[in-house]
Amino acid sequence: MKLTEQNIQNLYKFTRQHYVYHYDVQTELVDHLANDIEQIWEENPTLSFEKARDTSFKKFGVFGFMDVVEAKQKQMSKKYWKIILRFAKEWFTFPKVVTTITIFLLFFLVLQIPYSEYIFLTTILSLITVEMVILFKSRKEYKIKEKKKEKIFLLEEMLGATKNSYTGFTMVNLFNFVNLTRFDFSNLTIYWIFFLSITLTLLCILFYITNYVIPQKAEELLEETYPEYKIVKNM
Repeated sequence: MKLTEQNIQNLYKFTRQHYVYHYDVQTELVDHLANDIEQIWEENPTLSFEKARDTSFKKFGVFGFMDVVEAKQKQMSKKYWKIILRFAKEWFTFPKVVTTITIFLLFFLVLQIPYSEYIFLTTILSLITVEMVILFKSRKEYKIKEKKKEKIFLLEEMLGATKNSYTGFTMVNLFNFVNLTRFDFSNLTIYWIFFLSITLTLLCILFYITNYVIPQKAEELLEETYPEYKIVKNM
């Protein structure tokens, strides 16, 4: 016995009811459940769809779909960082390497002037503020999509609503450390200034990539990752 289209849609709703929110993860689970239900029917053809579905679901254990969701999140997180690395490498090739060196030299010179810690704090605070504004807009767009019941892919959310947590967390920690410890940059050796300049340069590149480059390339990256993305979005 084969599942009907109505059965398939029921499985999508079933996964959503069990806290699976992303379409790609839902599809993976629906395929697994559908195949398992058909095997269950081969052994017991009189069993109703609901009972066969529940029997299949019990095989996932006490935590239900949680393990599958976590595994998929780890997989997409690795994919996300590979995307960041791909664009980051461009900043160390000509002509962008010139901009990278300029940013580094700017930080290297600024950190040596008196009261440079205040310039440092102002810069970090400005970046945090910009990132929070972008994060707010991204989450607002995501909620609108949820209300419209649009199909949202896991990587799609990572490129949008959750992208800022990586750089934001680092910048907040840097700001708190310098502010709370009353860190005096004038006492730093040239080696520490060199290290800080490299760190800040990389942080600025990461900030620009996650907030501007990747969002502009989002559609292209999603179509590259999910062959069905364009078809699903046009449905």
